[in-house]
Amino acid sequence: MLWELRVPAPSFRALQTACGDISSSVLWKRVGELREAGLVESVDGGGLRLTALGEDLLVSFEPLLGFAERWGRR
Repeated sequence: MLWELRVPAPSFRALQTACGDISSSVLWKRVGELREAGLVESVDGGGLRLTALGEDLLVSFEPLLGFAERWGRR
């Protein structure tokens, strides 16, 4: 779900769609866990976005993205 929040989600439903339409109860649980960890925050209007800490974590995933893209092309 962190990856889906590279761009802030304008609504919970938009995030749910980006996550493959997982159940709302599972998504709320995950969002709660990420909030407790300080990685995600709510924005006005009910949207969600990464905190500065969440963005730092996402940067550390970039090498994995590069690997996945190379692996997918083989």
